[in-house]
Amino acid sequence: MRWIVFDYGEVISKRTTALPELAEALGADQVAFETAYWAHREAYDRGMSDVDYWSTVAGKPLDETTSAQLAKIDGLGWMTCEESTLELIAEIRAAGHGLALLSNAPSAFGRLVELEAWTKSFAHLIFSGDLRIAKPDPEMWAELLKRLGARPQDCVFFDDRQVNIDGAAAAGIDARLWVSAAEARTHLAAVGIL
Repeated sequence: MRWIVFDYGEVISKRTTALPELAEALGADQVAFETAYWAHREAYDRGMSDVDYWSTVAGKPLDETTSAQLAKIDGLGWMTCEESTLELIAEIRAAGHGLALLSNAPSAFGRLVELEAWTKSFAHLIFSGDLRIAKPDPEMWAELLKRLGARPQDCVFFDDRQVNIDGAAAAGIDARLWVSAAEARTHLAAVGIL
């Protein structure tokens, strides 16, 4: 079986639109908020708790309720999907290939994504926050292949970050920088998947 593995943010989903709302909820300057949001995101993706992440971003201690509310606003901001990508996913599934999601994302976000209807097409949904490792760590590719029961050459991986593409390629996976669903479809056709 061939496996097609997708990143989530800015591959399946559009870039978040929630940052202004999050800054407003914290009473923060938007530019300063966005800087802190991204500066600490890798730690959050690697398993930092909601309350620790949002307190760090806010620059002050926050309670569990406030942190959960911010995590929900944040998650919903990433829920608008690219229709062209969803159409490609449907084509891959109809062709009988396996689908997996491999996302650097906090656990709370993973629980939101799991509720989305399109995820039923995926045999595996893997979120870095649950594993406390993240792309491009070598351990992440080993975990992916273990879960899929696959060899590297059985997989095609799409991601929008070159560092993750480099990590997957180093593990022997056919890794492609995401440009568009159309370009991905062209590659999948060239390698006999579509």
